[in-house]
Amino acid sequence: MDRFNAMKVFVRVAEEQGFAAAARALNMSPAAVTRTIAQLEEIIGARLLTRTTRTVTMTEAGTRYLADCKRLLADLHEVEAAAGGAYAKPSGVLRITAPVQFGQMHVAPIVGRYLDQYPDMRAQLLLFDRIVNIVEEGIDLAVRIGHLADSSLSAVRLGQVRQVVCGAPEYFERTGTPQTPADLASYRIVASTGSSARLDWNFKSPTNGRNIHLSPDAKWQTNSIEAARKAAMDGWGIVRLLSYQAAPFIAEGKLITVLDDYRPDPVPVHLVHPEGRHAPAKVRSFIDLATETLRSNPVLNSD
Repeated sequence: MDRFNAMKVFVRVAEEQGFAAAARALNMSPAAVTRTIAQLEEIIGARLLTRTTRTVTMTEAGTRYLADCKRLLADLHEVEAAAGGAYAKPSGVLRITAPVQFGQMHVAPIVGRYLDQYPDMRAQLLLFDRIVNIVEEGIDLAVRIGHLADSSLSAVRLGQVRQVVCGAPEYFERTGTPQTPADLASYRIVASTGSSARLDWNFKSPTNGRNIHLSPDAKWQTNSIEAARKAAMDGWGIVRLLSYQAAPFIAEGKLITVLDDYRPDPVPVHLVHPEGRHAPAKVRSFIDLATETLRSNPVLNSD
């Protein structure tokens, strides 16, 4: 049995939600479609579809297999396009992942421009505040903020960001501004954190360059960066953000930074992918657009 052809049949049955409709779309007999699915299930050793007299629904195994089939068929299409000399043209589906706030603020607009330039392309932007295993999860590109661990992934540097401590001007008018990190003990802290773990705020001494580690007593903790930022802008207290998260609101005068002399070293922002020099056109073209856009953004390239 032609396994790739069987996958195409399975995908069409899933999309059409029926054997007869899939058979018509594929110009096959319903018996041939039924036989192909049965052979595929026998080889896999799991039921992929649940048949009733009226509908066809996916089993749990079938849902997982469908996603894998679509990815493999898309990859096959690109391989065939490369062999035919069409490797320079972006095609298929581009899957990108990024941290939630960075993705919303900086990656989503680039995806829109990318699809405008390549209208035959499709894109999936997946936003997570966790490190995604892009090889295991079938992701083409990932934005990583921070120093990269050693890996086989290829990386393109886009810029850098810093941790900044900030609050509303009205708040500091009432309380005065902290002069050293130790002064934060006298201020109300709202922290964006994913758990109740001990906070670790890092600073760098302007006199001797030594790192200063501080664990402020944050009476308000939230897993939402937006909520923490809003609390600070409303004058509740002080928040620590990455510079790109604060920049638009600093520009509007809704936040001001403090302890700038104690800012820690910046951390890099990279676009990583597993393909290396053999990356397909869809990946290379997005990298070109992203690097052109983000490297020229002062928010990501200030000292």
